Amino acid sequence: MSDSQRMILDPAIRDWVLIPILFVMVLVGILRHHITILITGAPKTPQLKAIRESCRKALLRGLRLRTVGNSIPQHAFAVRKAYLADAFEKGKYLKNPDANKEGAAPANPMADPDMMEGMMEGMKKQITNMVPQMVIMGWINFFFQGFVVIKLPFPLTPRFKQMLQSGVDTRDMDVTWVSSLSWYFLNLFGLGSVFSLILGDNNAAGVDMTAMSSMPGMMPGGAQPGQPQDFNKMFLAEKENVIITPHVWDLEDIEERLLKKYGKTVSSQSRTKISAAAAVAAESTKKKEPSVREKIQKVQKSSKRR
Repeated sequence: MSDSQRMILDPAIRDWVLIPILFVMVLVGILRHHITILITGAPKTPQLKAIRESCRKALLRGLRLRTVGNSIPQHAFAVRKAYLADAFEKGKYLKNPDANKEGAAPANPMADPDMMEGMMEGMKKQITNMVPQMVIMGWINFFFQGFVVIKLPFPLTPRFKQMLQSGVDTRDMDVTWVSSLSWYFLNLFGLGSVFSLILGDNNAAGVDMTAMSSMPGMMPGGAQPGQPQDFNKMFLAEKENVIITPHVWDLEDIEERLLKKYGKTVSSQSRTKISAAAAVAAESTKKKEPSVREKIQKVQKSSKRR
């Protein structure tokens, strides 16, 4: 900046505009945190099926089986594939399995108490976010409109001029000068670390971007309010993916691959001996290791004897 454009701020602006705005915003954030805690209350414990459906835990199980299923033997892979396919088909992980059957009336989202409670919690958070912001902006526009409060100690491009000099209609002023209204916005989005230091990590003092994104017309992904995802279709699609996934065991012929890795040749007789030894070991393991049902029956018999 040239000498002709250099400005000197009155120290009273620092004492009566800059610091008061910062102090008021910190106090309002702390007050908003405590009000949010009072009006929201303790979170309700969700049902197990609701957690599985909303968090897509079952879909993750199918995805893991398809991606790392080659690390388990063929019989273990087949058992898991059959179980998941049957569970997806019957809607075992759905919160309301009968809602998506043919002839069943579509569920009314407004009749779900959990969804209504979530909507009310979102509305409360929006109110506690919007009302203080409107009050503070009105206060700043009424008392401090047109004030230049601070100069940033680093240079910026002219594209930041509109963001940092809101309410000050000057074309020739350097972009590093910040107006009172822009100082409010900088504090609004930059006091998160201060609130975390005072109130802890999980606080409601800062701007809740989740609550703002849940407002009508701001739904992520273009989803409209009142149109929940169809988890039944997602589970059926995952069932098809699990069924068509082939299995190639990673430990197949591991002995031969290990010997080839270290430059050892494997004859046909050695292959026959290795396969026979593996078959004998598998049979002995099957004979020695009891099944789960046998273990349960054994435990029940021992408890009855006691």
